[in-house]
Amino acid sequence: MSPTQVVVIVIVVIVLAALAAFAVVASRRRALRQRFGPEYDRAVAEQDSRGAAERELRERERRHAELELTPLSPESRARYAAAWEELQVRFVDAPAETVGDADELVSRLIAERGYPNGDFSDQIAHLSVEHARTLTHYRDAHDIRMRNERGEAGTEELRQALVHYRALFADLLGEDPVGHRPEQRHPDHEHDATSR
Repeated sequence: MSPTQVVVIVIVVIVLAALAAFAVVASRRRALRQRFGPEYDRAVAEQDSRGAAERELRERERRHAELELTPLSPESRARYAAAWEELQVRFVDAPAETVGDADELVSRLIAERGYPNGDFSDQIAHLSVEHARTLTHYRDAHDIRMRNERGEAGTEELRQALVHYRALFADLLGEDPVGHRPEQRHPDHEHDATSR
């Protein structure tokens, strides 16, 4: 084999190795984007580099894997849904208090599912692995609640906070907390459901 052939083979091997490395990085990046959705873009914006953001997101995945998450029992799910409905009814008479109660209810649900319930940023990091698409709502609700505690939030903002809390609440619950329940169906709908 001539020296020229050896050089060509080495160059081809280096190019193939570089392409393989690029494909692995692109695949990991695509998987992180799919899993974290808008949280991926947020992490990239907050970190010094895309690589640092991706390391942070992989670290979140690692910490999340160590959690012992538990699904809710049907009874627990029904209890939370009823509590949410009660919150919405109380909002009309006491919006400021209700937003605080909504935060507490969401925090209880987070804890019951098995997520750490302490520092808000740690909570967000743990939730981001499975609930990234509703975290913007949770952050916005938290911000409004903090403004409410300082007396700076109006009724429309408080209503919006409740809507934001509901997005994460429904995601954690696995269903809309005030959606249709079988026992609440109108008799005319019974035929529709069974005739399919």
